[in-house]
Amino acid sequence: MLDYVIRGGNIVDGTGAAPYSGDVGVRDGRIVEVGKVSTAAKETIDADGCLVTPGFVDVHTHYDGQVTWDEDIEPSATNGVTTLVMGNCGVGFAPVRPGDEQVLIELMEGVEDIPGTALHEGMPWGSWETFPEYLDYLATRRYSVDIGAQLAHGALRFYAMGERGAKDEDATADELATMERIVQEAMEAGALGFSTSRTIGHRSLSGVPVPGTFAAEMELMAISRAMGRAGRGVFEAIPAGTVGQLDQLGGERAMPAAEARIFANVSRAGNRPLTFTTVQIGESPDHWREVLKVVHEENAAGAQLRPQVAARSVTVMTSLSAYHAFMRRSTYLNELAHLPLTERVEMMRRPEIKAAILADRDVPADRPGSMQNIGPMFLRAMPVLFPLTAPLDYEPTMDRSLGAQAAALGKDPASHLYDMLLEDGGRAFYAILGANFASGTLDPCREMLLDPYSVTGLSDAGAHVNFICDCTIHTFHLTHWVRDRSRGERLPLEHVVHKLTANNADLYGLTDRGRVSVGLRADLNVIDFDRLTIQAPYVRADLPAGGTRVLQPSTGYVATMVNGQIVRRNDADTGMRPGRLARGL
Repeated sequence: MLDYVIRGGNIVDGTGAAPYSGDVGVRDGRIVEVGKVSTAAKETIDADGCLVTPGFVDVHTHYDGQVTWDEDIEPSATNGVTTLVMGNCGVGFAPVRPGDEQVLIELMEGVEDIPGTALHEGMPWGSWETFPEYLDYLATRRYSVDIGAQLAHGALRFYAMGERGAKDEDATADELATMERIVQEAMEAGALGFSTSRTIGHRSLSGVPVPGTFAAEMELMAISRAMGRAGRGVFEAIPAGTVGQLDQLGGERAMPAAEARIFANVSRAGNRPLTFTTVQIGESPDHWREVLKVVHEENAAGAQLRPQVAARSVTVMTSLSAYHAFMRRSTYLNELAHLPLTERVEMMRRPEIKAAILADRDVPADRPGSMQNIGPMFLRAMPVLFPLTAPLDYEPTMDRSLGAQAAALGKDPASHLYDMLLEDGGRAFYAILGANFASGTLDPCREMLLDPYSVTGLSDAGAHVNFICDCTIHTFHLTHWVRDRSRGERLPLEHVVHKLTANNADLYGLTDRGRVSVGLRADLNVIDFDRLTIQAPYVRADLPAGGTRVLQPSTGYVATMVNGQIVRRNDADTGMRPGRLARGL
């Protein structure tokens, strides 16, 4: 007898093949029948009118801390993800010597906007020092989805070099040998990869760039060779220039094509696949095309470059409930910030309070790398700051921006933003649509998604908890690119599902999942495609030490199955926790 039969769905099997109608039989965590299933089952899931897809594989998350205290793994679990890869962007929590934990906490807080208090109080520091010990600890825990971890350059370089690791200094021969040993050891223990960041936009709370930012090409190639000796692992990188448009220090170099050439050398050094962030940025709107051209040339010469692209713009959000343009204004900071939201809104509606806040200057946060200093960015971005109100539109026309609205109304932009933040009782959200939206259209994303070498990622789930919420990007692939887009061509359903599933799973060597195929893991989604909807973001205070985060679930997932168990049913958590640590093979 089967455990489940998913009956009469439109199967999109993850291979890129055309959808077909059929059933899926599941037993003991595996797919055992596909097509016409007549074997009896303990439970039948009616999938008539629904899509049946493999579970989504998210290759770019930052749950490195959250997985030590949480088992639900929201918001990924609410968006069809069944396997995730964390430890991206060169930040992570192992290896770490006793007493050095605060350094890694400040790196993660500065780069990924995860509250340091949550990381300090929520994580069981002392449970590991080495990366294999970190993996062994994670292997004792249970989750709603499978998790996989990468070794981060920041932690590695600090462990091997101490404070010199964060400076523009080369590693000594002994330090490099130490790093190579740790990398090989981590890969052999089951790390899915290694990650580094080369953008000075990624900084610790102190304002210092992440260790590894200025690492020499020789160091990167040595690390790749260590991975090659282990015979496993993906090299993940953030190129210089990627987050230049958000950098407050200036001086960011933007040479994406040159970076791709470097990455090709690194890939060939260890014969390892290398995935790196590729986006359209305003300062160089056509560089992504140059990057893809280099990728094709270098792959023809033996590299294994896999540009990691996003399905939409990075949504840098603002709300009175999160970060906003006035949060460091002295009147707001000293008289209002501590008040409950309802009282804050009531006070801010008073003309004299508004006048005082608009006239104030910002009080800089104590730590230069703190996200608390980003308020002025929202005012500068008014021409590309858009409402996130239902129905959500991530490809709006430019006349919908708050800057355009202010001009049409003849209002001062700062005054207009102030008023808009008070909408919906202070719960209204707005988003900067910058990267990938420099030309006012998502056509660049479509072209990047169509490239045969690209992998889709960049959800950043688990990170930027009060700043960015792109966890819905997996759902967005289906709602926008397959079903709803009206401002340009769409994408085929089978292509999008392939990008979300088998394409990503295969990159990381997770070949036991990502397809609806007999013998593979039963990681599956049953989706009411007509009803699939991305919900509006909201704030929830559920992090350790009372920290807040922005969540954004999606509805329309009839069932999400991990390892043959239903972890979500009709958009609700079932309490099942079949997820485990996924080790590299």
